Amino acid sequence: MKGPAALEGTTRARPGAFGFLTDTTLCIGCKACEVACKQWNQLPMDDFGFTGMSYDNTGDLGATTWRHVAFIERISDREGRRPTTLAPFQSNWLMLSDVCKHCVHAGCMEACPTGAIIRTEFDTVVIQQDICNGCGYCVPACPFGVPALSPLDGKAHKCTLCYDRLKDGLEPACAKACPTDAIQFGPVHALMDRARARVSELRAQGVEARIYGDQALGGTGGIGGLNAFFILT
Repeated sequence: MKGPAALEGTTRARPGAFGFLTDTTLCIGCKACEVACKQWNQLPMDDFGFTGMSYDNTGDLGATTWRHVAFIERISDREGRRPTTLAPFQSNWLMLSDVCKHCVHAGCMEACPTGAIIRTEFDTVVIQQDICNGCGYCVPACPFGVPALSPLDGKAHKCTLCYDRLKDGLEPACAKACPTDAIQFGPVHALMDRARARVSELRAQGVEARIYGDQALGGTGGIGGLNAFFILT
């Protein structure tokens, strides 16, 4: 999908709604997105070790982890029921590169008392560090638990969707680094069309795929649609 035709109009962003499509059927859990995010944004190393809960050591999104690849081992059916019998070694993995959703109706932005959280010309949600006072109101206001207070400076931090790169006509570092196109960047309307076509393709193959964050299908309740949405199975 990263041929010249696919890249045209997506790598050089113009004002409008831009975001991410994350296709979990293509994610291989390589964590290139995590590394690229850390490197570009100069985020400090986290003091993580083996948790014993997952093969993923980052655990979750945080003040210094703006991209998080979740490793989810699944042994239940679609309704969450555990099968009564399971052949050996028959569990399956869901690998999902999680990120701030840059919500259409962002609870963090509405809760911020200082106006530090703004919506940019690319319809992304960014925390202005020079205005943030570290009150933390944005933390419980986010239904996805994305913003987090840093113990280093006491301020709230989260993904900026590489706002500095967008202004220079560059796609976000995580999407640039993804080797399988699991993370795709572009205009939200174009990405949603691509997601719907992909879901139809997967369903034709017998895969129970769906879009999480499609505003046309009700989005995610009170926060509307997501500018960073996902294909889930």
